[in-house]
Amino acid sequence: MRLEDKVAIITGAARGIGKETALIFAREGAKVVVADVIREAGQETVDEIKDMGKEAFFAQVDVSNREDVDAMVKETLERYGKIDILINNAGIVRDSTLLKMTEEQWDLVININLKGVFNCAQAVARVMVEQGNGGSIINTSSAVGIYGNFGQTNYAATKAGVIGFTKALAKEVGRKGIRVNAVAPGFIDTPMLEKIPANVIEMVKERVPLQRLGRADEVANMYLYLASADAGYINGAVLSIDGGLVI
Repeated sequence: MRLEDKVAIITGAARGIGKETALIFAREGAKVVVADVIREAGQETVDEIKDMGKEAFFAQVDVSNREDVDAMVKETLERYGKIDILINNAGIVRDSTLLKMTEEQWDLVININLKGVFNCAQAVARVMVEQGNGGSIINTSSAVGIYGNFGQTNYAATKAGVIGFTKALAKEVGRKGIRVNAVAPGFIDTPMLEKIPANVIEMVKERVPLQRLGRADEVANMYLYLASADAGYINGAVLSIDGGLVI
């Protein structure tokens, strides 16, 4: 198993890509912290992991709230004694053209998608440095952070910010054996796309060379690769998972 005896915190793990990642990590031997604001769905993810005979617990966390994040890190250390992997997967959209966007829409997306990455990465990186055994931090950017998208100035700004954050942090903590990388998914078939009209989804597929949406497990398996020893010399990378959308 590729993550045997590893401890992984996965934010936004109640559903979608985060849930798929939690299940795959558990199958690969990791003890998983299922972190999310949605208690019922998060606990369901934990129950599925325990049904496999694997170890997990749910942490109700608003990643934009530093007290929540610190409490999650503390509980993880109390239960498992260490943290090896952080997947900063939590994210939201509040779409609107800039001329119509409210300050609330802007602030909410910035606080979850960017400040949340700061909060979790800083808290966990401090633990990893103290442990002295290295570690892997993986941040979720987006194809939208690379090429932009109509009606998503707030979202695009956060995901572009995650790329810069990842590269800078990789330089800072690489000497401690901590690898920091990012993934940039394109349009993945998850609940985040449920509000997009069917005709728009078809237009999206036409723009993708592979002519389809991505699957959550395809992103989760990239997380797995980056978290594992197989990616031991990958640091500061931003890996696109978008079917060729940004070629």
